Amino acid sequence: MDERKGIITFRDDEGLERGKVIKSDLFQAIEESLYAIVVLSPNYASSTWCLDELLKILHSKKVLGLQVFPIFYGIDPSDIRHRKGMFGKAFKELQEKFIQDTMKVQEWKDALEEIVNLSGWHSKNR
Repeated sequence: MDERKGIITFRDDEGLERGKVIKSDLFQAIEESLYAIVVLSPNYASSTWCLDELLKILHSKKVLGLQVFPIFYGIDPSDIRHRKGMFGKAFKELQEKFIQDTMKVQEWKDALEEIVNLSGWHSKNR
C-alpha cells in the first residue's frame, strides 16, 4: 500500500500480507476502494485469478458504486469482445480446462463483455 496526498493505492501483488488468505484480503480491498483500474492484456484470459478478480470488481461496481477504469494494454477491446488473437487463444484454452463448469465460463464471458463496454484507455501501439 502506498499513500500520497490522502490517496491510498493498493496493488494486489504488493499490498497483500504474506501468510494471509489472499482472496479474502484482495476482495476486502476491492470492496473498500472507490476506484479500480483493470489492466487487460493479451494473456489476461489465461488467469482465472484475474477473471475472478474482475467478477468481484464488477460486482462492487454494481452494488457499491465502485468506479472502474479499464486499460487495454497491448490489446484492442474488439479482441476481447470477439475473443480473437492471443486473447482468444488464451480464453479458448481456459474454456477447455473448465469444460465441466460452463456457468463459471459464462460469468467470465459476461464480465469481459461488460468491461470492454466501459470507456477506457488503449495502449496497443504504445
